[in-house]
Order: sequence, then C-alpha cells, then structure tokens
Amino acid sequence: MWPLVAGVIRRYIPILTFPVALVVGFIGYHIEGKISRRYTPSTPSISEQRMDRTLETVSSENEKAKPKIHSPLEVNLSPSLQSRN
Repeated sequence: MWPLVAGVIRRYIPILTFPVALVVGFIGYHIEGKISRRYTPSTPSISEQRMDRTLETVSSENEKAKPKIHSPLEVNLSPSLQSRN
C-alpha cells in the first residue's frame, strides 16, 4: 500500500507544488502589505519637473545671474532622503 501511495505522490507532486506556492505567496504578500508601514510620497510628473527647471533657467538668464552650481544628488535626491520642511 505504501509503495502505491509513494508512487502517486511522486507522480502528482510537481502538479500540486505550483498552486500551493502561489497560494502561500499570495497570502504572504498581503500579510507583508498589512504589517509594513512604508509610505512612498508622490512626486511631480517628469513634465512638471522639466517645466520647473526650464522656468528656473529662463528666470536666471533674465537676471543675468551666475549659473547655479549644484550636486547631481540635489537634483535626483530620493523623496525619503529630502528634509521635511
């Protein structure tokens, strides 16, 4: 009897493993979402950022000011690293 059960398990385990893994992953994903308190703030769209940079450039050209020297990290700073004002 046991060799028959072992043979059936050996034959059908690959078919059963994938659906079980999907269910476990689905449940784990949603549990992690409930437990996690991460929040990603929204950022302006790329076109809005481009427009702002263009306006800054135009206004600085009108003022005949020196070009602003900045670090690339100031432009591409992650929202989570920005100071909260």
